[in-house]
Amino acid sequence: MAERSEHKPAVDIRPGRREDMERVHQAIRSLADHIGAPDHVLSTPDDLTRHAFGDEPVLFVEVAEVDGAFAGMCLHFPIFSTWLGKPGVFVQDIYVEQAFRGHKVGEALLRHVGRKSRAKGGAYLRLSVDVDNLGAQAFYNKLGITHSEYEQIHKVMGEAFYAFCDGQRPPLPGEKW
Repeated sequence: MAERSEHKPAVDIRPGRREDMERVHQAIRSLADHIGAPDHVLSTPDDLTRHAFGDEPVLFVEVAEVDGAFAGMCLHFPIFSTWLGKPGVFVQDIYVEQAFRGHKVGEALLRHVGRKSRAKGGAYLRLSVDVDNLGAQAFYNKLGITHSEYEQIHKVMGEAFYAFCDGQRPPLPGEKW
């Protein structure tokens, strides 16, 4: 009996284009649905377009395709470590279509983004992952992108961020304005 070999098509990665932003935003919404936070996505495709393709881009987009079909995407931006004295890259979102999971699309996207950063002097890659997304955590660990034991993320967002900028103390969780 002849052995069957499972053919995995090539993953092509290219920079995102303006016309991709509708599909990229759908991927963000799918990711939010996957982690149980669909109402947390407040952005629009226009927001992504403005910040990725404006005069001073603050967001960069990579699109993965397999045989010309959208297979996934990665949104990232440069960061800097004062302790290392070197730049790096922060992966904000990575998403792989269900049909292409297991085909190394996510790995290809992360390695591609890492190489782009390294070409500009980058020495590290950071990302955060939802605490309940155990599949993603296992995926990152398998690639050698491990959990930081000595850091945790703090944030201030929305109206609380604007209040903070204006010198006010934002309300703590559970407090009212």
